[in-house]
Amino acid sequence: MMDNRFATALVIACVLSLISTIYMAASIGTDFWYEYHTQSPAENVSEAGRSIWEQFVSKDADEKTYTDALFRCNGTVGLWRRCITVPKNTHWYSPPETDMTTTCISFSLSDQFAEKYIEPGNHNSGTDLNRTYLWRLQFLLPFVSIGLMCFGALIGLCACACRSLYPAIATGVLHFLAGLCTLGLVGCYVAGIELLHRKLPLPEDVKGEFGWSFCLACVSAPLQFMAAALFIWAARTNRKEFTLLKAYRVA
Repeated sequence: MMDNRFATALVIACVLSLISTIYMAASIGTDFWYEYHTQSPAENVSEAGRSIWEQFVSKDADEKTYTDALFRCNGTVGLWRRCITVPKNTHWYSPPETDMTTTCISFSLSDQFAEKYIEPGNHNSGTDLNRTYLWRLQFLLPFVSIGLMCFGALIGLCACACRSLYPAIATGVLHFLAGLCTLGLVGCYVAGIELLHRKLPLPEDVKGEFGWSFCLACVSAPLQFMAAALFIWAARTNRKEFTLLKAYRVA
């Protein structure tokens, strides 16, 4: 038998868990973790001809090449893709256009686990271990976070089938671990961006800022922690009251 307080806590925890999962999935699937804003992307592309676009979409584009394109063409970066905004007509002999289009290139699995170099673009400069492992962690942690929440939801369904609150403790612990993974993801991404900009400083006419995809991940972490606290509180408090009630009846 379940007290109304515990039922309410579980409902709120489930809602928070669902919202955090949606936010986390949306942040992983969108390309606005970091945004670059330049004053005149169309003019920049016209000056360089098609070379910027061709280098950006090339499979052989290194970190420095595509980062320079992001600087000059209002780029956005996600966990899986990088995008630039260019005129629809990028031929050198054409006048600058105001009609812009967005071109996106996905990071391959090998790109996600590739080594980062001390001097971006220079393979002979040695491996930058800090940036390498930060990049790999920011790719792996969101999937670990979602996996933990899904596993926690499965345990919650089993708890409902058994009509018991005890398994909710495990659900709360899994949500707490998921929150730590999300928090770690945010920290790794911020550190990685800061280290990259030390190697490749932003040009004077370019402004960089974290985008709304990054904000969704930031909001998801506290929601996971709140859901974890409610799951654990409801399970432990209900268990204590049940034990006290049983002891009273025996007495």
